[in-house]
Amino acid sequence: MVTAALTPDVLARISTIGPYFAATGGPQGGGASRAEGPGGGFRPLTDLYSDPGVLEECVRTVSRRLRTDQPRVAASTLHLGTASRLWSIALACATLTGRVPDLAPERVWWRLPASGPLDLWLPDPGVVDQEPLPALLHTVAVANLTPWADAVRHVSGVSPHTLRGNAASALIGAHRVLLARAPDPVLPVVPLVRALLDRPPLAGTGTYRATPPGPLAFRRRSCCLYYRVPGAGTCGDCVLNPKEKTS
Repeated sequence: MVTAALTPDVLARISTIGPYFAATGGPQGGGASRAEGPGGGFRPLTDLYSDPGVLEECVRTVSRRLRTDQPRVAASTLHLGTASRLWSIALACATLTGRVPDLAPERVWWRLPASGPLDLWLPDPGVVDQEPLPALLHTVAVANLTPWADAVRHVSGVSPHTLRGNAASALIGAHRVLLARAPDPVLPVVPLVRALLDRPPLAGTGTYRATPPGPLAFRRRSCCLYYRVPGAGTCGDCVLNPKEKTS
């Protein structure tokens, strides 16, 4: 259920945190054509989730950018980046305002820019009429990341294990940036992230430990495959990295 408006000023404030937090809010002219939005070329996220041809073209574009001939690598990278965009915006809004934006796929429009993660536009931004934890679980994990994972798996064969790990890793990355660049939240971000990691669909995706007063230290139980990109290595939370010594 959506209630109240999420003002463009709030989105503008969140956008200053970093590129993964950026989103434009509000109408950009009359009508509702897919050519609308800031700069044109936007379409609803429902298209990305439901049209295999649209997603396949995105994966091909990412493959060219990464200089890889492995569609699974490109698809996993696209999936992780998009999950990071959604978690970043939702988590920042929750911790800085106490309200969670409604990111229902039909309400969020996207565009693949020349470089970097997806551009996002919320033509009619609103907030979810729930407490932050269930609202985050619903609007990101259920409404978006579940159909998003299904779509990516269908066109590329990336495993559900990897995609669930991507979703958790994206959340961890978002909370790290928030702790570093938004130090005065309305809600503390670490307890909220811990609660999200302890609940389906993120439960079991990795192990974490507190590092007060810093971010959670997280080690996922899967690999996003990015190390297969020419010249790339493993991510900091990758299962392929050597385990930390405890003694």
